[in-house]
Amino acid sequence: MEKKALVVIDIQNDITKNYKEIIDNINTAIDWAVKHDIHVVYIRHENLSAGTRTFKTGTPGAELVSDMDMVSENIFTKYKGNALTSEEFADFVSKNEIGDFYITGADAVACVKSTCFNLRKAGYGVKVLSDCITSYDKRKIDEMLQYYEKQGCEIIGLSDLPN
Repeated sequence: MEKKALVVIDIQNDITKNYKEIIDNINTAIDWAVKHDIHVVYIRHENLSAGTRTFKTGTPGAELVSDMDMVSENIFTKYKGNALTSEEFADFVSKNEIGDFYITGADAVACVKSTCFNLRKAGYGVKVLSDCITSYDKRKIDEMLQYYEKQGCEIIGLSDLPN
């Protein structure tokens, strides 16, 4: 049986205010993962660009939000959209023989999109929790869900998670 991980992408203080609309759902997904012995992984984005105002290393904006349930020490930092560009995350996936991912987080048109695309390209199973993602422009979420499906991702909701 393939090992699984729930991945929470970029739910940080500098992220869109829209995360408040999905944080309870993300916490429900985290609780589900814990009950089913599924790894919970938190991905943090940090901007290294000189002119950036958000996600700057060492600032409160780069920290994970305080209203998210923290149930593991599996916190990995990335500097590009794709979570697999974090060598520590990629090593964690390899060491733990993870083959299937449940994806939550922000931003649906950027880091979530890039991570889903690259996980599928690498041959992993990807399930996107549609009620656990958001975006700066929420009007694009339906378009992104269609994109994820075309890449071979399965779109599910919290109610579709196995008991």
